[in-house]
Amino acid sequence: MFIWNVLVLAVGFWALIKGADFFVEGSAALAKNFRISGLVIGLTIVAVGTSAPELAVSTTAALQGANEIALSNVVGSNIFNLLCVLGACAVICPVSTGKEVLKRDFSVSIIATMLVFLAAGAAPVFSGHIFQMGMGERAGEIGRSAGMFLAVLFLVYIAYLIMDAKKHPVQEDDMEKRPIGRCLFWIAAGLALIVGGGQGVVYSAKEIARALGMTETLIGLTIVAVGTSLPELVTSVVAARKGETGLAVGNVIGSNIFNLLFILGISAMIHPVAVNAASVYDLGILIFVSLLTLLFLRSGKTLKRAEGAVMLAVYIADVAFAVIR
Repeated sequence: MFIWNVLVLAVGFWALIKGADFFVEGSAALAKNFRISGLVIGLTIVAVGTSAPELAVSTTAALQGANEIALSNVVGSNIFNLLCVLGACAVICPVSTGKEVLKRDFSVSIIATMLVFLAAGAAPVFSGHIFQMGMGERAGEIGRSAGMFLAVLFLVYIAYLIMDAKKHPVQEDDMEKRPIGRCLFWIAAGLALIVGGGQGVVYSAKEIARALGMTETLIGLTIVAVGTSLPELVTSVVAARKGETGLAVGNVIGSNIFNLLFILGISAMIHPVAVNAASVYDLGILIFVSLLTLLFLRSGKTLKRAEGAVMLAVYIADVAFAVIR
């Protein structure tokens, strides 16, 4: 059984890498056909596609009325996206970005994080009561009305992106365009391989971890959290290696916005999301991480290798804090 799980793990990683290759190629080609920048494609199609595991986990939990996991899943994935995904991309190849993504998209991501923080834990934080609470103690709730507001905000943001893309089409070059049907096939096939490979990696890694004596809590904090973000990681790394840095950055920021506004919004609309003290702390960490990433990106508008290494180190420290607490 152990050998079987190792085999499933290897096949899962292969599917992730191959699927990401198809997905990036199809997305980049589609962007060219419609004269849309890779950044916008990353913020929309790629971001929504790679966030499929988070959407599945959170909505399933909400339908079962046990969606306490929804917030921790979203926040944990967003921290991983910023620190590990962007950090790994920068270590492989310095990631450049423009003023547009910093002023518009990263600002939306930070504002969304602060809105969720205010909705989830404003009362215990500003009263100082949060410091007397146990990590598992209930600190607040994201209700249906707040969830609806978050989901509507996401739809407004996407509508603005589409209208702005139409107003500022990318200049065509002399390269031959690929048929739209073929682009869509590559995107669909890539997404299927990414999601299927991710599921295989998470399942086999959990079984291997149990066989090696790891606790359920540690498995949840590491393998499951990382597993749902594997699509973003692999897709962005592949995009960075192909020189599609705009798509890589757009994937991370778009996924974070989608997670906070749409996934959390839909989950809260289905069933109010209970918030514990640990999630409030994690939201505070996410705000800090977002500001740190913004600071790095603003320094020369490039995320350098050394800064990527710092981000990876910060993630390791965050996981250590999560395990210790």
